[in-house]
Amino acid sequence: MKIATFNVNGINGRLDNLLRWLKESDPDVVCLQELKTVDDKFPETAINDAGYHAVWHGQKSWNGVAVLSKTEIKEVRRILPGDPADSQSRYLEVIINNILLVCIYLPNGNPYPGEKFDYKLKWFRRLTTQAKKLLTHDVPVIIAGDFNVMPTELDTYKPQKYINDALFRIEIRDAYKALLESGYTDAIRKLYPKEAIYTFWDYFRKAWERNAGLRIDHFLLNKKILSRLKAGGVDRDVRGWEKASDHAPVWIELK
Repeated sequence: MKIATFNVNGINGRLDNLLRWLKESDPDVVCLQELKTVDDKFPETAINDAGYHAVWHGQKSWNGVAVLSKTEIKEVRRILPGDPADSQSRYLEVIINNILLVCIYLPNGNPYPGEKFDYKLKWFRRLTTQAKKLLTHDVPVIIAGDFNVMPTELDTYKPQKYINDALFRIEIRDAYKALLESGYTDAIRKLYPKEAIYTFWDYFRKAWERNAGLRIDHFLLNKKILSRLKAGGVDRDVRGWEKASDHAPVWIELK
């Protein structure tokens, strides 16, 4: 079973790239982030024609998450508990093949300090609370998506540049660490403990050409499914396609 996560940075504007990647990579399940479209503009027909069911939670101009699957998807929830006033579309919780899959788009949080950073920390705490609750169900759990977090210095090409960036602030890295310690494992880092692996390259200053990248898209697995982890990687070439997202798809394979 191959599961992928991909921040598409506008699903309608980059639909051709998404469909090409789906055909070439052939994942069984995909978590998408940053749809940047309202619900009724989601390209359901094109996704269905590519062989996938879809559940999505859109939002005009920004945010938005979706889950695609070759098999049936059962939606559990689309609102992260903990703040009834939060209207941003960043969370989807579904069941596929008896796996509880959570697709997230964690807030960016910049600039630091400020309200956006505070919102990011609060959202992270809510996610950790929910993630702990999911562990009580004694089922396989995967949390996947764009976390907007570089967990360690190995996850950025230039750590000193990002000391006060909301993706690398110590408070954010500590929050990620706390989430792991609650009962989850970073799948890509489990497979590649000492390699510099990136999933994002900025559009500016030829970051892609220089491989000036960041690893901010992650898969977190609970103990019930960790033993099934077989392989994983990043489809880096997709970032070099014409009109590409600034992220590349990340994937894992399960036994």
